[in-house]
Amino acid sequence: MDHSAHNMAARCSMHMLWNTQIIDTCVVFSQWHIRSNLQFFFSFLAIVALGMLYEYLRVFSRDFDKRIAVKLRLQSGRRTPLTASGRSSPERHGDNAEETGLLNGSRRTPQGFAVPPLYRTMRAVLYGASVGLSFFLMLVFMTYNAYLIFAVILGAAAGHYILGDTIELNGSADKGMACH
Repeated sequence: MDHSAHNMAARCSMHMLWNTQIIDTCVVFSQWHIRSNLQFFFSFLAIVALGMLYEYLRVFSRDFDKRIAVKLRLQSGRRTPLTASGRSSPERHGDNAEETGLLNGSRRTPQGFAVPPLYRTMRAVLYGASVGLSFFLMLVFMTYNAYLIFAVILGAAAGHYILGDTIELNGSADKGMACH
């Protein structure tokens, strides 16, 4: 008697609708196959940690940019960065509006300081890691598994709570969790 049917490996179950399945859920990769409640629990914790890591990368990148700006400002001897026109005071929107248009071939120079290649590379690596992690979390979200979706949200919220203990009154609004 052939019992090979009983030895069949469990297969990943992928739903395109809201679900609460635990066993045989695969998270992004077939190698991340959840076969028990304990594996699901640890997967849930891992996804919460990834959501917190995303928030950490976002905050660290913002703070790293601030540190670079301060260092460049101190190296240049200026207290504030120059605007596109070279003035240290803010530009008015009407100043040289026609000369800076896209169709006449001239471009405005960006406001601020030129960033050295090492810092640009470090900023690019942080940005790439943040974007990659955000897309990965989007794919976790797209499992449509209510528990895993909650894990992503819980991780983002916990990370924001832990790392968001200060706020800048004149700063621009931070970009929240998004794919890009």
